[in-house]
Amino acid sequence: MKITLFCTSLLMLVGGCSENAAVTDNISLQEVAAEAPAMKEIATNVDDKAYSGNAGTADTEYRQMVIKNANLAFETDDLEATAKRINAAAQKFGAQVQSDSESNTNYSLSRILVLRIPVNKFDLFIDEVAKGVTYFDRKEISAQDVTEEYVDLDARIKAKKTLEARYLELLKKANKVSEMLEIEKELSAIREEIEAQEGRLRYLKSRVAMSTVVIEFYKHTEQQAGATVSYGSKMWNAIKSGFNGISTFFIGVLYLWPFILIFVIVFILIRKRIRKKSNKI
Repeated sequence: MKITLFCTSLLMLVGGCSENAAVTDNISLQEVAAEAPAMKEIATNVDDKAYSGNAGTADTEYRQMVIKNANLAFETDDLEATAKRINAAAQKFGAQVQSDSESNTNYSLSRILVLRIPVNKFDLFIDEVAKGVTYFDRKEISAQDVTEEYVDLDARIKAKKTLEARYLELLKKANKVSEMLEIEKELSAIREEIEAQEGRLRYLKSRVAMSTVVIEFYKHTEQQAGATVSYGSKMWNAIKSGFNGISTFFIGVLYLWPFILIFVIVFILIRKRIRKKSNKI
């Protein structure tokens, strides 16, 4: 009898342990299933919450971020000398020439330089360029404050990275393949947003650190100064223009030769039929 009671107690104890283990596993899976939708809601609202949480400290944590640009245009007597002077100033203040283009019209010769210069040397460079200029036809200097956008992006990136870490922890708890796939899908979307926002942040940093300066300088030609075109030159230009017009017309006709051929064949067939009818009458 004692042996029977001992065996019965032992079986009840083992069964209880198994049931507790099953309950523990069940709770783990329920936590994962319950937490996943909550994480989705966090992912939807995290941007606004994160920014509102960091906005109050923006002034103390971030310096002012300003993008400076300049657009200058002026007349010069010597294009080459002016270009050398600007390039010398660029080397002096650590500027980089992004592009250098020239154009020639019937009225003027012009050259356009696009430079990137460290923002702390921006004003010094503009003053150096202005030394050899009598007056500017165009002098536009702009300053765009992007501090708010910079703070916003930085806060959102931090919040997204925090959310990414929470999803990674959730991924460790997941036991089902469907749960893992759902969490990895959310992780992929978060990482894409982080990369896009980090790219925008790098762009803003680059634009703030290096200002863009566009300089156009030109020289009037003799024709603009008052030289007249002879009557014979005008006639010759008119003849050349007429010849070019005729050439363009014939080239256009050549492009239409299939339609012209079809039209001729149809015309011949219709003419033959009309002649046959006339002969019968």
